[in-house]
Amino acid sequence: MNLTILQLSIPQLQNATAISKISKGFSFDGKYLVYEGGAHPAYVLRTAALDQCERKQLEFEAVSRIHSLGVRTSEPVAFGTVEALDLCCIILRYVEGEDASEELPLMTEDAQYRIGMEAGRELRLMHEAEACGDMEPWAERKLAKYNRQLAEYRRCGVKLPEEDAIAAFIDRHLPLMEGRPNRFQHDDFHPGNLLVKDGAYAAAIDFNRFDWGDPYHDFLKVAYFSREVSVPFSAGQVDGYFNGSIPGDFWHLYALYTAINLYGTITWTLQVVPAQLDSMMSRIRTVLEDHRNFESVIPAWYSGYNRQSAL
Repeated sequence: MNLTILQLSIPQLQNATAISKISKGFSFDGKYLVYEGGAHPAYVLRTAALDQCERKQLEFEAVSRIHSLGVRTSEPVAFGTVEALDLCCIILRYVEGEDASEELPLMTEDAQYRIGMEAGRELRLMHEAEACGDMEPWAERKLAKYNRQLAEYRRCGVKLPEEDAIAAFIDRHLPLMEGRPNRFQHDDFHPGNLLVKDGAYAAAIDFNRFDWGDPYHDFLKVAYFSREVSVPFSAGQVDGYFNGSIPGDFWHLYALYTAINLYGTITWTLQVVPAQLDSMMSRIRTVLEDHRNFESVIPAWYSGYNRQSAL
């Protein structure tokens, strides 16, 4: 990345002295740490192709809105374009912290659970942001996406032995999506996109997949990633979000979105990271076991978790 060209286009980078690439994650964005002479980064720079400009500007505006609610995340500083590099850019203030997916397994169960509680409260705060009134209903958008993913799955050559039971469960529960609200969704909320510092929750990052829809959909990554990293964290996230009082429809919708996502998970893996298909299929097997092939809506990792051991 040519820092001089960036500085000519983005005034907020005038004092930058160095830039280094961040290689972690599956995002198609370019990600960089920007320094202003000190030992710690001053900013995070995210870049995308210029034809993604409209979507990235919406992302910048959405994260600005979330930050204004008091959500702990990187403060959005500037959005700009660099035509010489065919890029659009989001500049975010750097937040100190370590990758929660790496740190949680090193902590006590008590600490993991308490960080999960904080994550749940922060997620609840994000979900206070409502979409604009002219957005298409969530149920219509989600059903259309599900039908596309199901069609792709049927063409992909991978077959789940339990697919008939999964499809029957989904069909019975699809009406639950009717009337669900259109609220802000991080859409990739799991420990790999969370930071911890000094043994406590620090921030959520990486909003590039943000969307608007049912807030319960943001628990989807618990099934596929968070519970694999830390069951205490995952249980804490649910408990913290609902302050210990879980609505009757939550687990039914959680299980519905988890089941719907099985097909898209397979096709996404085949398209983006095919070498990881075996590990993703292992995760899917865990999901099916957690829900007894969707005979149960409450996953075993939650119903079997002993909170007394963490407190």
